[in-house]
Amino acid sequence: MTDGATGPLLLGVRHHGPGSARAVRAALDAAAPAAVLIEGPPEGDALLPLAADERMRPPVALLAHAVDDPGRASFWPMAEFSPEWVAVRWALDHGAAVRFIDLPATHTLAMAGDPTWTDGEGEGADGGEADERRQGLRVDPIAVLAGTAGYDDPERWWEDVVEHRGTGAAPNGPPATGAHDPLAVFAQLADAMAALRETYGHGGHERDLVREAHMRLQIRAARKTHGDGIAVVCGAWHVPALTTRTTVTADRALLKGLPKVKTGITWVPWTHRRLARHSGYGAGIDSPGWYGHLFGAPDRPVERWLTKVAGLLRDEGRIVSSAHVIEAVRLAGTLAAMRGRPLAGLTETIDAVRAVMCDGSDVPLDLIRDRLIIGDALGEVPDTAPAVPLQRDLTRLQRTLRLKPEAMERDLDLDLRKETDAARSLLLHRLRLLGVGWGEPAAGRAGTGTFRESWRLRWEPELHVRVAEAGVWGTTVLAAATARAESDATSATALADVTSLAERCLLAGLSDALPVVMRALADRAALDADVGHLAQALPALARSLRYGDVRSTDTAALGGVATGLALRICVGLPPACTGLDADGAAEMRGHLDAVHSAIRLLPGPADAGTGGAAGSGPQDVAGRWADALGRLAGRDTVPGVLRGRAARLLLDDGRLAEDEAARLMGLALSPGTPPAEAAAWIEGFVGGGGADPGGGMLLVHDERLLGLVDAWLTGVPAEAFTDVLPLLRRTFSAYEPGVRRTLGELVRRGSAVAGPARAEAAVPGFAAELDASRADAVLPLLRLLLGTEDTDDDELLGAGT
Repeated sequence: MTDGATGPLLLGVRHHGPGSARAVRAALDAAAPAAVLIEGPPEGDALLPLAADERMRPPVALLAHAVDDPGRASFWPMAEFSPEWVAVRWALDHGAAVRFIDLPATHTLAMAGDPTWTDGEGEGADGGEADERRQGLRVDPIAVLAGTAGYDDPERWWEDVVEHRGTGAAPNGPPATGAHDPLAVFAQLADAMAALRETYGHGGHERDLVREAHMRLQIRAARKTHGDGIAVVCGAWHVPALTTRTTVTADRALLKGLPKVKTGITWVPWTHRRLARHSGYGAGIDSPGWYGHLFGAPDRPVERWLTKVAGLLRDEGRIVSSAHVIEAVRLAGTLAAMRGRPLAGLTETIDAVRAVMCDGSDVPLDLIRDRLIIGDALGEVPDTAPAVPLQRDLTRLQRTLRLKPEAMERDLDLDLRKETDAARSLLLHRLRLLGVGWGEPAAGRAGTGTFRESWRLRWEPELHVRVAEAGVWGTTVLAAATARAESDATSATALADVTSLAERCLLAGLSDALPVVMRALADRAALDADVGHLAQALPALARSLRYGDVRSTDTAALGGVATGLALRICVGLPPACTGLDADGAAEMRGHLDAVHSAIRLLPGPADAGTGGAAGSGPQDVAGRWADALGRLAGRDTVPGVLRGRAARLLLDDGRLAEDEAARLMGLALSPGTPPAEAAAWIEGFVGGGGADPGGGMLLVHDERLLGLVDAWLTGVPAEAFTDVLPLLRRTFSAYEPGVRRTLGELVRRGSAVAGPARAEAAVPGFAAELDASRADAVLPLLRLLLGTEDTDDDELLGAGT
C-alpha cells in the first residue's frame, strides 16, 4: 500500500466482505481523497450516479452484454457489504470523483469465447462453471495465507482477521484488529500479497496481467488530474502489481491488439442466493445473509443474530424463549474461546443453535440456512437505468399485473375467468416461449382445458440476460413472442414440435402467429405418414381446441387439421400395430391411450368449426376410431397388450358388450395361447394407463371377467409361471391397496368363479336401473356449479351432460 501523502492510497479488499467494507469506509473517512478509483468496468462510469438514487437498493449488479450477441454477458455484483459499493456511495456522498478502472467490458466480453484466455473477474451468464474447470490450477491467495496461519478453513481465517473487524464485540471480547489505525490492515494485506506474488507470479490468473496494466494506466491518468489525492479500491491480489514500477509503453504494449465487441451496460437487481454461488466476480460467499448482518449490526452481532434465529423459529411454530437465546449466546462465546477465535463466528452460532434451540436436530438448520444465512434479498434498480426496450415493456407489464419479481420461489394460482389472471397467464406463457423461464407450470388445482392454472415463480438475475437475448425478436413481449413463434414454426422439422408450438401459441394468445404456425402444421402433417408421429401430434391439437372456452381464443382453424390427423390415424393404426416387438408394443400402447383421450376432447358438431371435410365431423371420427379399435381387438397378428387395450377402451365407451368382452378374454386366455401372450393381453385390458386409472375396479364389479382371469392363472403350467409373473406383478401392483384387498377377498371366497349371476347393466359399471332418489341429490350441487338456480331439472341435467 502506498502512503496517501506520497502516492495513491491502495485499499486491497476481498470482494463481498463486511470487514473489508467497514475498513474501506474508515480509510476513506480518514484520508478524504479527491477521487476514488474502483475495480470494475469503465463503461459503468455513466451509471455510477444512479447509486445515489433512493430507489436503488442493493444487492445489484452491473450487467454488460454484447449488443449483437446479448447471450455473451457478464455481471459485476455488489451487495450492501461489498467494499466497492461502500466506496461508490462514499464518493457520491462526499462529492469526490469516482471511476471504474478495470479492463473495459468491450475487451472482456470479446475475449470470453477465446480459449487462449482464462476468465476475468466478470461473472458470465452461464455461471462461470466452464471457466472454473479451466482454472483448476489457479492459486487461491486466501487459502495460501490461511494455511500459512495454521487454518484448515480459509473462510474461518478470513472471518477472524478481517470480517469480524469492527463488528462490535462484547465488552469483554478482544479488541478489533486495526481499530486504532484504519490503514494498518491494508498495509498488512499488501505485504502478504506481495510475498505471494513473488512466489507464485500471476498464480494462474493470466488475464490479470492485462487487467493490471490497464489499471496502472488509469491510475496515472487520475494522478495528472487529482495528484496523489486518490484512493484505489481493488482486490488485494492486485495491490503488488499496481505498485510495481513499469513504463507507459510496456503497459500499452500488453493492451495492444485486444479484441473488441460493441457493448451495452446497465444496473440489474441481484440476489443473496446468487451471491452464494462460487463463480464469477469475486467468486462467491457461503453466507451472504450472515455477512449482511455483520455489516449492519451496530454492536453485539452474535446476540442480535441469535435473536433473529429465535424469531424465525418461533414463526415456524417452534418453542424458543429468551432463555434459549441467552444460553445460545453463552455457548457460542464458549465455543469461540475453546477454538481460539476472537469472536464467535457463523460456525459457533450454528453449533449453539443446534444444541440449544433445535434439540440437536439438523432439520431446522436447513430453514435457518435458507432464510438467514443465505437470505432471500432481491435488489431494486430505478426506472432511469438503461434497459433494452423489451425489458422496459416487461417491467411495465409486471407493474400493471401486480406480478413483482421475487427471489423466493412462490406458487401462483390463476383463475382464467378473471381479466387480470388471464393477462398474467398470457404474459407467463409468452415469456416461456421466449425462453425467459420466470414461471413454470406446476401441478395444482389446474387441469388441462379448465379455467385454472398453477405456476411456480422465481426470478433469477440471469433472466435479465435472457430478456436481452429475446430483445432481437421485438420491442414488446407480444411482438417478440409472435416473431419467435413464427420463426420456430418455419424452422421446425418434426410434426410434434409444430403441434406443441400451436398449443403454446394458443396458451399465449398469439393470434397473429397462428396463420404461419397452421400453414407449417398442415405442411408437416401432409408429409408425415408415421402413425407414431401423428399420434404424438394429435393430443396437443385436441387440448388446444378446448382453450377457446375460457381464453376466448378462435380455434376453428385447428378443427380441420385435428380431424384430418385423427382420420389418418384411424386408417394407419391397424397396419402399424402388426408385428411389433415388446418395446414397440409398449410405446404404441401409450399412443393408443393418448389418441383415445384426444378424440374425446374433439368438439361436438356444434363446435366443430369449418375446417373438416364433408362426412368427417367429430362424431364420424369417433365412429372411425371405434372401428379401428375393433380391428385391433380381433387381429391375431397384433401384440396381446394392444389387443387387450383396444378391447378395454371399447368396453369403457360402451361400444363393446360385456359378453363380447368376456368372449375376447376367453379366447386370449385359452390353453392354446402362450402364457406370456395371454399375460400381455391381461396387462393391456386391466392395466392402468393414461385413459384408465381404475382398471382394478373393472374386475371388482365384473366377477365374470375376474373369474376368467383367475381360472387362467391357476391353469398356467409351473414352467411358464415365472415368465408371466413379472407382467402380472406390474399390472396388479398399480392398483390401489383397497382394490387389491377386495380382489383377494373375492378370489378367496370363490365368488370370482362361481358367484351369483348379476343383473345386466345398461351401462358397464352401473346398476341395471337408475336410483332416482340418489340421482336427485346431485341437482343442488349442479345448480351451484353451473349457476343455473332457476333452471328446471330436465334442462339442468341436459346442461350438465
